[in-house]
Amino acid sequence: MPAEDERQIKNLPQRYVARQTEGPATRDSVTQILLGASVAAACVPAAQRRRALGYGAVLGTLPDLDVLWRFSDPVAAFTYHRSASNSLLLLPWLALLLWWLVRRLDPALSVAPRRWLLAFLLALVTHPLLDALTIYGTQLWWPLDPTPVGLGSVFIIDPLYSLPLLLAVCWLARAPQGRASTRVLVSALAWSSAYLMWGWLAQQWVLQRARSELANGPHAQAPLLATPSPFNSVLWRVVLRYPGGYAEAYDSLLADTAAGPWRYFDSADSLIDPLEQHWPVQRLRWFTHGWYAVDERNDELVLSDLRMGSEPTYVFRFAVAERDGLGWQPMPARQLPTERPPMRVLSWLGERAWQGGQCLPTPDQLLATPSVGASPAGLECGDD
Repeated sequence: MPAEDERQIKNLPQRYVARQTEGPATRDSVTQILLGASVAAACVPAAQRRRALGYGAVLGTLPDLDVLWRFSDPVAAFTYHRSASNSLLLLPWLALLLWWLVRRLDPALSVAPRRWLLAFLLALVTHPLLDALTIYGTQLWWPLDPTPVGLGSVFIIDPLYSLPLLLAVCWLARAPQGRASTRVLVSALAWSSAYLMWGWLAQQWVLQRARSELANGPHAQAPLLATPSPFNSVLWRVVLRYPGGYAEAYDSLLADTAAGPWRYFDSADSLIDPLEQHWPVQRLRWFTHGWYAVDERNDELVLSDLRMGSEPTYVFRFAVAERDGLGWQPMPARQLPTERPPMRVLSWLGERAWQGGQCLPTPDQLLATPSVGASPAGLECGDD
């Protein structure tokens, strides 16, 4: 680790020390490979399915290669990811170009050229369409409209979505032809599509329950955000944003009637307003659609993306200003180390999903060292 990074980590409060992020998060590449391989195999003649698996796998992960482009500014790297490489206005032309080139190198594509063109096209465009269902933000209409689309109805890695596609790809690799293979492929694609629809419906259900619960309170009109917790679509994290603060709660579709309990946190919004012309601040406000928190750490002003992670373990945090004798001064943006929750949090999430109730660890408990006699999940639970 470079000496400068070591100094930055040593200057952080101990409970925030964690390993440095390597770059922007992206949809699980394995899932994109499986989806690209599956849709490509579904387009071509049965005798060429095994060949289509290879081409589809490569095309399915191709848009993710924009992470190889190195930016000097971490906010630029964060917000330009999933832009040109994920544009639905550009990818069809890339599909046509790649199909034209590969067809000249591989005569097998001339057997059913139009079906192979469709395979190339779908393997590419399904990548950003799937990415747009996660919360990160995908610039589907770049450059005409770079507004990031991030529905947040599916987690970045979800086994219930990926495993059927894995089964289909493995089956077709061994036996690409036959009615059984066709049924397996169609069933996997139908299941994965239905699961994505379920995620969106579940998200709307969670939001409706949260709005009903908050209807008679002071934050009845405040914006709400609902995203699934890791690896499932049953337990949802709900975030409430209002001037000067935010709140979060969890809602289990198996055990709860609404999100709760709510934990409230302050956000130093007034400190960031004088810096609204500072490019990193402008860019982060735009990219997060306003879902950010502001706090002071070590004489630096930090913006945290509230959409990914949970209090206090957010994935993306950027120092954008520093304090001197005259107040807060703009500084070149610096990405802070990612705050990784302990693995025992997964046990708590499982308990919360199945049992519901008022079990919610505090931020300090999330990062604390487990003690003798702790709850089975390694976290003390109880009413807030």
